[in-house]
Amino acid sequence: MSELVIREASAEDAEVILGFVVELARYEKAEEEVVASVEHIRTNLFDENTTTKALICESDGVPIGFAVYFLNFSTWLGKNGLYLEDLYVSPSHRGVGAGKRLLQYLAKVAVMNDCPRFEWSVLDWNKPAIEFYDAIGAKPKSEWIGYRLEGQALLSLAAQDEVK
Repeated sequence: MSELVIREASAEDAEVILGFVVELARYEKAEEEVVASVEHIRTNLFDENTTTKALICESDGVPIGFAVYFLNFSTWLGKNGLYLEDLYVSPSHRGVGAGKRLLQYLAKVAVMNDCPRFEWSVLDWNKPAIEFYDAIGAKPKSEWIGYRLEGQALLSLAAQDEVK
C-alpha cells in the first residue's frame, strides 16, 4: 500500500490545485462556473496577507487530492472555527483513506487553534460524501439554510447609498 502524505500547499502547487478545482467542479456538474486561473490561485491563495490555507495529499509523491480551509469566527462562542471550503480526492485514488487523512489533519489544525467547530457544506445529492461524513461522526446542520449573494445582485446591493 502506498504511503499517504499530507503537506501544506505552496504557490508552486497552484497549477495542481487548479486542476483539482476543475475536477471537483466537473464532479459537481459545474465545470463552466470555474473562472479561476493558475495566477488567481497563486496570487490569492498564497498571498502573504491571506487567511486561507491549502493542503495537498500525495501518494508516492504524486498529488491525489487537496483541501482548502480558513478560520472563521463564532460570536456566540467567542472563538475561531475552521471552515473547509473544498475537499477533493481524484476518483482513481478514492477508498485508500486520503479523504479521511485530510480531515484528520484538519481536525488537528482545529484542535491546535482552539477551534470548537470544524464545519463544511456538501451538496444534498452527493450521497457518497454524506455517507463518508456520517461515518466519521460529522452531523448535518439543521434549521440553517446557506445563502449567497453574487453577480449583479451583489453589485446592486453594494451600489446602494442606503438601505431602505
